[in-house]
Amino acid sequence: MTAHSIRDAALIHFARDGYEGASLRAIADEVGIKKPSIYAHFSGKDDLFLHTLAHAFKDVQRRTLEYFRDHSGLPLEQRLKGLLMWFELEYNSNASARFMLRMCYFPPLALYSEVMDLVYPFLDGMERSLTRLLEREIRNGGMPAVPVEQAAIAFMTFLDGITVEIIYGSSRRYKRRIEASWPVYWHGIQYLKVEAQTKVPKGDSSS
Repeated sequence: MTAHSIRDAALIHFARDGYEGASLRAIADEVGIKKPSIYAHFSGKDDLFLHTLAHAFKDVQRRTLEYFRDHSGLPLEQRLKGLLMWFELEYNSNASARFMLRMCYFPPLALYSEVMDLVYPFLDGMERSLTRLLEREIRNGGMPAVPVEQAAIAFMTFLDGITVEIIYGSSRRYKRRIEASWPVYWHGIQYLKVEAQTKVPKGDSSS
């Protein structure tokens, strides 16, 4: 139980202060233990950081799936565009989303490879889930037959391009970019022709 308490406290500190700014002593104080007690559960700051980040990715993945389940009755366009709005709310209210997004953009240099080993599977899983969602919509007549992999990758690229505004910009700028860019994405994928699809190259083995 203490390991979970340490991880939960660490999540708040890492999300707020980053890897460099977070203090093991402050985390221990919040849990109500002495700093050396952390080492009974984690080998050090790096180990605690990576365990906490892995937990954050799993939490965001779980909450994203819940979003789609909770909004399954909406038309596809509303679900996908709504996800963009929902993600901003998650960033502002959920430490896991805040920690995850910041580490996607600003991983500690000493742990870059380890962080990317968490980032790439998460993004690939999101892409696969979106591909399956689009396939179901096509089967159910919710959208025309389009190259689903290409449409899914384009959505993830769109998401990646605007989420930087959550960190650097403001809610107003974020929403402005969504409203300007969404019609281009949504109407664009409607006219993709399966037979004319350019083969999407596979990513690197690490991605």
